[in-house]
Amino acid sequence: MAGVSVRYGSPKQPVTALEGVDLRIRAGEFAVLVGPSGCGKTSLLRVVAGFERPASGRARVRGALPRPGAGAGVVFQQPRLFPWRTVGGNLAFALARAGVPRADRPARIAGLLERVGLAETAGRRTWELSGGQQQRVALARALAAEPELLLMDEPFAALDALTRERLQEEVRALAGRLGTTVLFVTHSAEEAVLLGSRVLVMAAGPGRVVAELPVGLAREPDTDVSALRASPEFARLRGRLAGIMRG
Repeated sequence: MAGVSVRYGSPKQPVTALEGVDLRIRAGEFAVLVGPSGCGKTSLLRVVAGFERPASGRARVRGALPRPGAGAGVVFQQPRLFPWRTVGGNLAFALARAGVPRADRPARIAGLLERVGLAETAGRRTWELSGGQQQRVALARALAAEPELLLMDEPFAALDALTRERLQEEVRALAGRLGTTVLFVTHSAEEAVLLGSRVLVMAAGPGRVVAELPVGLAREPDTDVSALRASPEFARLRGRLAGIMRG
């Protein structure tokens, strides 16, 4: 995107969520947006997803105008599953929207659930699952169309610490295996450093990118993430990012 601005409210009293944002995400990159509440992280994500049109500037995804569902999977802070459908039914809906033939859907559903560690749950109701399991289903649904781009808006914020750590590790490994481009929003310096190959720091008033931090930590799918969390380099990067965020 180049020079992107987003405004809300009436023409007489507009509220500027983003102002003049320039941003380029490379294919296969795990980019993380951090910053205080109200700095426009979600607005930026919505522009990339095609849910918002910028008031000015230009946004492109692989050279085309962003459109909802056009090659991007989205995972929100809340799972937003269909409670009247089973786990498999939620995934079947996403596969149907992606044009997958009906005969191919059962195998694809089994593969998606295996990928997120929820094998044998296709017949269960979503309300029978824990919060962490529901968020895994939401991730599987976002991956159903095999998107080249995955957009994640604070997907683990409402989870307990242990579940959050487990899903962080799973998403990190999954992105590495699939080579998916990821744009991830968080408030947490620790989460940003653990997940991101590059961290973009935003400031409010109005929202803009003010700094970036490359993260050179090991990203192979079989990386020992527990050892990574305990490493001096992880602590150094987390401290450096926290300092940037404090300004």
